[in-house]
Amino acid sequence: MSSRPIRITSAEQTITFNVGGHDPRKSSTVLDLVSGCHDQTSYTVADRPSSKPWDAGQLPKVHLPTKTSEDRRGEMSSRFISLLRIPLLLLLLYGFVCSLDILSSAFQLAGGKVAGDIFQDNVILSNPVAGLMVGILVTVLVQSSSTSTSIIVSLVSSGLLEVKSAVPIIMGSNIGTSVTNTIVALMQAGERNEFKRAFAGATIHDCFNWLSVLVLLPVEVASGLVSYLAKVTVGSFQLHSGQEAPELLKTITEPFTRLIIQLDKSVITGIALGDESMRNHSLVKVWCKSSSFVSSVNVTSAAAQNCSTELHCGKDSDLTWITQNISSQINTEKCQHLFVDSGLSDLAVGLILLASSLMVLCTCLLLIVKVLNSVLKGQVAKVIEGVINTDFPYPLGWLSGYLAMLMGAGMTFIIQSSSVFTSAMTPLIGIGVISLNRAYPLTLGSNIGTTTTAILAALASPREKLPAACQIALCHFYFNIFGILLWYPVPFTRLPIRMASALGERTAKYRWFAVLYLLVCFLLLPCLVFGISLAGWQAMVGMGAPFAALTIFVLLVNLMQSHSPTHLPKTLRSWDFLPQWMHSLKPLDKLITKTTALCCSPARLNDPDVVVVTPDTTNIKPESKKQSQQWYDNPALSLPEEISSEPRVFRLKGLERCNSTPL
Repeated sequence: MSSRPIRITSAEQTITFNVGGHDPRKSSTVLDLVSGCHDQTSYTVADRPSSKPWDAGQLPKVHLPTKTSEDRRGEMSSRFISLLRIPLLLLLLYGFVCSLDILSSAFQLAGGKVAGDIFQDNVILSNPVAGLMVGILVTVLVQSSSTSTSIIVSLVSSGLLEVKSAVPIIMGSNIGTSVTNTIVALMQAGERNEFKRAFAGATIHDCFNWLSVLVLLPVEVASGLVSYLAKVTVGSFQLHSGQEAPELLKTITEPFTRLIIQLDKSVITGIALGDESMRNHSLVKVWCKSSSFVSSVNVTSAAAQNCSTELHCGKDSDLTWITQNISSQINTEKCQHLFVDSGLSDLAVGLILLASSLMVLCTCLLLIVKVLNSVLKGQVAKVIEGVINTDFPYPLGWLSGYLAMLMGAGMTFIIQSSSVFTSAMTPLIGIGVISLNRAYPLTLGSNIGTTTTAILAALASPREKLPAACQIALCHFYFNIFGILLWYPVPFTRLPIRMASALGERTAKYRWFAVLYLLVCFLLLPCLVFGISLAGWQAMVGMGAPFAALTIFVLLVNLMQSHSPTHLPKTLRSWDFLPQWMHSLKPLDKLITKTTALCCSPARLNDPDVVVVTPDTTNIKPESKKQSQQWYDNPALSLPEEISSEPRVFRLKGLERCNSTPL
């Protein structure tokens, strides 16, 4: 049996062993000492039972005993438990979707009025870069692209904002809505490989949106292409206001979520439109039903007026009274939810809902992953993975991606929420059922599906808001169409897949990088660019041009380093001439590790009987590039456990201290 080197690091010394193999009878690993002690001795290290005890793949002949009645009852009970997993999975998915809805309400309560204030300054929104950042920040604050889009429609229909100025905000809203599935991916950080796949699958949406904005925003500013196409399309149809299409997902989830919280979203829109009276109103909805009535009131006036029977007026000495009809509204029925009479502020209610919804979201997602892992295992996982990820035979293989787009658009149209669809798809990518190459067209289709939902919602707008609403919805539609034309038809241009894979690899190595990515891309960077944009075009060009030039230079050098390093000067063939913190995350990782180590108990590491085993996988290479991609996409085809690069902790039994010098 071939052996391979393995390094053991204990609290006092480091020893290198050769792994001789697994003993299936003792469920242990035999370690042949190579160096570190003077005597070449074999030691046995207690290990967990191996999932693959036979290296040669030839199982020994086993005579199965005759099944008894107890065995049959055990099989029946196991099958019954397997059947129960299906309704349990549906129940967990229901809780997952409801927690996403409540999470959006929590963000609106905590930052809804701030979002309204941001939208109020129309001079700032006329700056396309500022508008883009406003769209990102507002959508992140309220966790709902439909809410931010409805505010934009109100601003455009009231004449406070032009459609051309609203297009960058729509682009920013498209970026901000992708933060939800990125947050969902953080819930799979417990297992490194699952986290790598899930984070890559979640950020592929971010990469697509950012790349599309970098290309289409300058084109829109220079030519107004998107807004012009939307205007022409609206002008070519005779639009009439209609009834809003039913939302299937809300029909299912609202009976539960309405018992938790109900919001009056007109408050945010009113603040954005400049209605100062709305600042004193709470977003928490108290009255759900009201009735209006008209009463006749006599109003007296000291001024002499000409009375007639049509005016319903009369004279009494020097006073003239006029009968007027006054309409008033009376609240008749209170809403039935937990916070209707709580007396808490919007911020307090938002923070309570934020903490509780995140807890439910994490719990449901973790349980969904566990149930899926138990249901989709072995041959079942391979069959499902093959059905979803397999392409059509040559020469129709290119049709598979477009069919996946149609599936993503159809599913999003049915549930009328792209955030829910992509968030539900994230754990499936994590466990390897959906590959990254297949998740990309599904996500693009989801983007198209959510725009068709917005178009139907726009058609249900009042007559005075109908043209503006349809134009905004079509701007969103054309933005996603042009983005797909840029980054999908030609395989070489599918940069979001490569970018998301790189982010997944980086996150698998440094798990804290995921939190840093969220903070930078969805909070710090938009705030920084928004602040610079307030200073005017001169400041933006003065700071943006050098940064853009440096970014392009670094990308070109990296490209040449990987493909043709001989054409570069010797200094630029690697970044080693720079300080380590400028081209590596290791210094920051060491700092974060030292900081977080204070919260961890060092007893486990200082135990002399506990060692950390880190296998040497430097010489292990996949058989082909395709097999490497399969390892990345599907855990059923992952590297064997005995050559995994994950460190493993062992407790030595009967191993005496070596007196040699540590390696």
